[in-house]
Amino acid sequence: MDAIPNAGAGEILREIASVIVANKAWLSEIDGKIGDGDHGINMAKGFGRAAERISPEATLTEAMETLSDVLMSEIGGSMGPLYGMMFSDMADALSGADAIDSAAFGRMIRAGLDGVQDIGAAKVGDKTLLDALVPAVEAFELEQARGAAFGTALAAMRAAAENGRDSTVDMVAKIGRSARLGERSRGVLDAGASSCALILAGFAEGLSRRLESA
Repeated sequence: MDAIPNAGAGEILREIASVIVANKAWLSEIDGKIGDGDHGINMAKGFGRAAERISPEATLTEAMETLSDVLMSEIGGSMGPLYGMMFSDMADALSGADAIDSAAFGRMIRAGLDGVQDIGAAKVGDKTLLDALVPAVEAFELEQARGAAFGTALAAMRAAAENGRDSTVDMVAKIGRSARLGERSRGVLDAGASSCALILAGFAEGLSRRLESA
């Protein structure tokens, strides 16, 4: 079967939250080299609080709505509202879906990307989360177009996100507080791209595991 029920899939977001919390120190360490150093703290706080409010029976749609509400209303910094809007747009795209298949998930991540791009002027190469998100969505859609299985497309998405994250080491920041450092921002991973890669890897792992056992 190449789909899983939406009901109960909110647990995937709880699993992603655990990964974010476990990487809190690493994300803040990265951010501290060229930013405020609070990315991991804020992300762990937001995802952790949301996880406590997501029931085991929740749909992925409901879980993302809960996470969005927490990130936008309770978390400071620039990334809270940005991720909050991304998850809100993804929840809207998945609304009404009884099952999550490749088509539904593809619509979901495309909506999240479009929402992030609508908010600001950042583009690939500016050393932001888009350097992980854009290639990940494009890789998933490419595998879809080739007729690949859902799990294959998820693996491609994860690999592209992680490669995109790693590519930010050689970039000079063009957006946000780190942009003021110019060339001094080179040589460090972008914290937003790093957290985005963790999130997308979490989706890939959680969905693939459930697809295999369906």
